[in-house]
Amino acid sequence: MRYLVTGAAGFIGSHLSERLLSQGHDVLGLDCFTDYYARELKESNLRGLREGSGGPGKPGFRFMDADINDLELAPLISEADGIFHLAAQAGVRASWGRSFQAYIDHNIRATQALLEAVKDNRGPRIVFASSSSVYGQTNELPTKETSEKRPLSPYGATKLAGEALCQLYHMNYDLDVISLRYFTVFGPRQRPDMAFNRFFRSIINGQEIRIFGTGKQTRDFTCVADIVTGTIAAMNKGVSGRAYNLGGGHRRKLDDVVKKIFEIAGKDTRLVFEPVQKGDVRDTCADTGLAKKEIGFSPQTSLEHGLREEYEWLKDMLSANPEEMEDSWEN
Repeated sequence: MRYLVTGAAGFIGSHLSERLLSQGHDVLGLDCFTDYYARELKESNLRGLREGSGGPGKPGFRFMDADINDLELAPLISEADGIFHLAAQAGVRASWGRSFQAYIDHNIRATQALLEAVKDNRGPRIVFASSSSVYGQTNELPTKETSEKRPLSPYGATKLAGEALCQLYHMNYDLDVISLRYFTVFGPRQRPDMAFNRFFRSIINGQEIRIFGTGKQTRDFTCVADIVTGTIAAMNKGVSGRAYNLGGGHRRKLDDVVKKIFEIAGKDTRLVFEPVQKGDVRDTCADTGLAKKEIGFSPQTSLEHGLREEYEWLKDMLSANPEEMEDSWEN
């Protein structure tokens, strides 16, 4: 099969592209390297997909550095047997104020442009990467796909808008589209603003760990390997027009996970608790019964195993070029 993967240089997109290649498929990766975090980190995510740094790519892989909003999409869609739409402006806390324009451009406009192009060219199935942020501050735990959607952040609002667009094009133009609500993904290549990346780097560098809130908040943590498995399963088996929760089944209090992180790193550091940030929800927990029934989703990676993989990846990255990597993470 031939797949188009948008956001291919990102955390999840690069893992997904590698898995597809390993299964014998061809992949066209697309990414515009938004400035949410350093380009150098995204370039490093692509190393496993390229024959050399900046090279043409492994057999079966091509890459385009381009913005969906600026592209003539028809030729790309005509080549694809399926589209994984992971391109987005990430981040709950950064989505307020003037930054919101980037979320409109990359989460809403780009999704609409892709849907229009698929409509006009009788394109293939689209799997759209959404987020548990669409639910917001819910009291229904575990949360089902049918639960009320009350985003608590502009980011969550744009992901819900993306889902709504997908559903509109499905109902009006019979587009074959599926939405996936990812719950707190972690593992190697995790974005530098995300908690486990920040925590492990703080320990490695002998710095204090900053926690927003009391540490009693809970998340349904999901290893990236399981997210990739579920995403491909949705492409192959999902029911058109559906939305599916993909959660790891590892709902934990944040301070309990910090203890496990200390154990994995073999040392600890001082914790500093700061006020809850706008847009941060108290708890998340996915009901994945529908995904299990219809696409066979069954997370296999333990929380500890995924944390160890992320820690080893971070150590390798820092040891290879510590100053350059730390500068990239901070920029």
